[in-house]
Amino acid sequence: VQGNINGLIFLSLQVILILTKLYDFHIGSVTESTLWRSTDYGSTYERMNDKVGSKTVLSYLYVCPTNKRKIMVLTDPEFESSVLISSDEGASYQKYRLTFYVLSLLFHPTEEDWALAYSHDQKLYSSVDFGRKWQLIHEHVTPNRFYWSVSGLDKDPDLVHMEAHTPDGNVQYVTCKAQMCTEANRNYPFPGYIDISSLVVQDDYIFIQPTTSPPRACFPSSEPFGDLHIVSTDEKQVFAAVQEWNQNDTYNLYLSDTRGIYFTLAMENVKTTRGIGGNQMLDLYEVAGIKGMLIANMRQDNQVKTYITYNKGRDWRLLQAPAADMDGNDIHCILPFCSLHLQLQMSENPYLSGTISTKSSAPGIIVATGNIGAELSYNNVGMFISSDAGNSWRQIFEEEHNMWFLDKGGALVAVKQPSVPTSDLWVSFDEGRQWTQHSFSPVPLFVDGVLVEAGAENQIMTFFGHFNQRSEWQLIKIDYKSIYSRKCTEEDYQTWHLHNQGEPCVMGQKQIYMKRRPGNYCMLGKDYSRILSAESCICRAHDFECDYGYERRGDGNCRPAFWFNPSTVSRSCSQGQNYLNSTGYRKVVLNNCTKGVKEMYTARKQQCPKRPPKGLLLTTKDGKLTANLGSNMTFLVHLDELDFGDGTAVSYSNLSWTEEGIKHIYKSAGIFRVTALAENTLGYDTTTLFLHVTCPVEHVQLLTPFVVIRNKEVNITAVVLPSHSRTVTYFWWLGNNTEPVITLDGSISYTFPTEGMHTITVQVAAANTILQDTKAIAVKEFFKSLLLSFSPNLDEFNPDIPEWRQDVGRVIKKALLQEQLLVAVFPGVPTAAELFLLPHKNQSEGKKKSEEELVQVSDKIVSALNQNLVEFELKPGVRVIVYNTQLTLAPLVDSNPRHSSSAMLMLLSVVFLGLAVFLIYKFKRYASL
Repeated sequence: VQGNINGLIFLSLQVILILTKLYDFHIGSVTESTLWRSTDYGSTYERMNDKVGSKTVLSYLYVCPTNKRKIMVLTDPEFESSVLISSDEGASYQKYRLTFYVLSLLFHPTEEDWALAYSHDQKLYSSVDFGRKWQLIHEHVTPNRFYWSVSGLDKDPDLVHMEAHTPDGNVQYVTCKAQMCTEANRNYPFPGYIDISSLVVQDDYIFIQPTTSPPRACFPSSEPFGDLHIVSTDEKQVFAAVQEWNQNDTYNLYLSDTRGIYFTLAMENVKTTRGIGGNQMLDLYEVAGIKGMLIANMRQDNQVKTYITYNKGRDWRLLQAPAADMDGNDIHCILPFCSLHLQLQMSENPYLSGTISTKSSAPGIIVATGNIGAELSYNNVGMFISSDAGNSWRQIFEEEHNMWFLDKGGALVAVKQPSVPTSDLWVSFDEGRQWTQHSFSPVPLFVDGVLVEAGAENQIMTFFGHFNQRSEWQLIKIDYKSIYSRKCTEEDYQTWHLHNQGEPCVMGQKQIYMKRRPGNYCMLGKDYSRILSAESCICRAHDFECDYGYERRGDGNCRPAFWFNPSTVSRSCSQGQNYLNSTGYRKVVLNNCTKGVKEMYTARKQQCPKRPPKGLLLTTKDGKLTANLGSNMTFLVHLDELDFGDGTAVSYSNLSWTEEGIKHIYKSAGIFRVTALAENTLGYDTTTLFLHVTCPVEHVQLLTPFVVIRNKEVNITAVVLPSHSRTVTYFWWLGNNTEPVITLDGSISYTFPTEGMHTITVQVAAANTILQDTKAIAVKEFFKSLLLSFSPNLDEFNPDIPEWRQDVGRVIKKALLQEQLLVAVFPGVPTAAELFLLPHKNQSEGKKKSEEELVQVSDKIVSALNQNLVEFELKPGVRVIVYNTQLTLAPLVDSNPRHSSSAMLMLLSVVFLGLAVFLIYKFKRYASL
């Protein structure tokens, strides 16, 4: 087979599909692919490229888990985006174009035509016709955080659970139907935000990690933890691995009750191993075929040791090393100083066995790579096997091997690790006591994978590998049916009693299994059953573990931990109801013992005591402490009365269902104190949150004087629209300061220490909006000003547009002074102007002389204005006269809203007198702007 094997699928007893790719290392990409199909279980293969398109480059191969006749093949997105669909075990295909690039597919667990597709741009799509048409479900979905409905948990089979990102960067838990996922049809089971990649939907449980809300799961630790992984959720119990704040490469293992809420510590400092992809893999292995049996590697005093449990972590012990080596020599390994240690890594290659192997059809047989000594080592390792569920061990090889179970565990096959080429395999029919060698290739082969027992009736193994790095892939089919002389009969079996170092009661029952007698070369067959009988045992202390909040002491009894108060009743316990009062113990989940000490250790039902309210909690539905003006806020609270802080209050008795929340619309902006009160005849409890109700800022105007006196305090104001916005933050840049002054008030006082032109900038922030305004101020030692007005006929021709105002400004400047000046004419009528007379820079030192010169200039201008000598022609026949209105000696502080802060300051160069500032502004209420 040419190319790298990317996908290999068994479809039936006879049909196999293989997808290979040719990777060009010079250009760093795949250049071609080949799809192979066998209808005789790997004896011959047919190239299928002409059925999918001779130039089509394929990327991934998927088979429907509920109907293996249906196949999906994705094209390489570097060339095109399409899906090829087959309904006849890959014999023919139909091609459909896609508008997106598929990164992963998830088939429905029961509906064969339903599938979810995740795209390269984080969009989730659904199909209900096996990939022929796709419909967008949601955008911005977290990778690998989407799930189909759970049978028994969701009433709608087409429900989709997903973790989606909001526009502001938060993450929410969202559910909706696959083909009806508009915003109106979406549900948010958890009201607040969650941590990214925390959603897990598995078996009967849904897990999330809230960002702000208190956790719903309870762990027996007062210390914060940094990482949490769900190990498994089978058998009505949650295994969780938690990394505490002081751990680096170890995790603590916790087990929950059947509800998945209250967790107890099962083992501390479980070792982790970093995989090829960088993921940390927990050194914890669940033995197949025997419930409650686990093997773990624990770090203890800077050493890693292997432990085993038969009751789901209630008790752990070291592994007893073999009494002799492969040559029969005695091994002096005394517990607890010396024991057997196993490597517990699962293979990242699905076609290799990993370092430990068990099979549910072969209970009690454990094969693993390991070493004998004081601690786990990766040097001088060998292969070890146990035939009695870990009670005793034997060494079977001195080198690492991959191990596979044949004939439902009736035989074992061993092949050397793929790092070493080999042409031999080893077979055992007596649980590893004797091995026979067989050659499967004339030339040593690097074995990259083995396929075993795809069908129920065949006895075929398929090896695939390569002779060297440059050779093509080799497929070798082995039919091992001939090594069996017959099918097994009743005389070929013997009974085996599961035990734990002689204790026959494991997980509360005595279990008897059937095994083939060692050395009998007969085939077990598909109707072979392992378990012969299971009888419940009388309950004893070791059938119970410590309950949440309790710790096992040196005498073996469970007593309250230092942080736990046993007298504290659950918050869900209300007057008139009952609760379970813990004895400090709880039965190990799925333990089947009966009678005995069961009644003594089982929690007792008691009536909830009368007590005052305590632990009242008040939150918003989305977990935020901000809201937009006019939005319908939802509060979540357990309460008797809620006061919204703005004069509105509601009673709990008027609400229909507390989990729906309490809704309220705020009609004004501000910071509101929201208070919840719960009370009864014994007392009360209150809780408070402060809610910021904001509205976006639409406009800001900076009101400043045009000219100010040096070293004299001046008031500066920022007017914000809409005016009811009260939760505004102001950032002021004054003078040449590089850092702003931050206030919650719209006014500020400032003193300018130097003369010249100074710039003032204000930024206002409200909700998600920031607006800015800037003004220039002339700072002088002294100045004079004249207030001007105009003949009424000017307003009759005012169209109130910017272009007209600019034209009038230029005409006024020419009429007042025969040179270019900057004039601003503002909207509204009537108009007015103010002329500021300022001294030269080099005249500030002679203050008295400069004041006299300003008076002379002012007198001349006033005289000209009083004689109506200042005029201009607006249009033929329409002349406008400029009048003197008022003379002031003090600086004008623009505290009246009619003085627009948008006025422009202009320096008028007077021939011998200095600078004049000419401003046009309107006499009009600020609110009319």
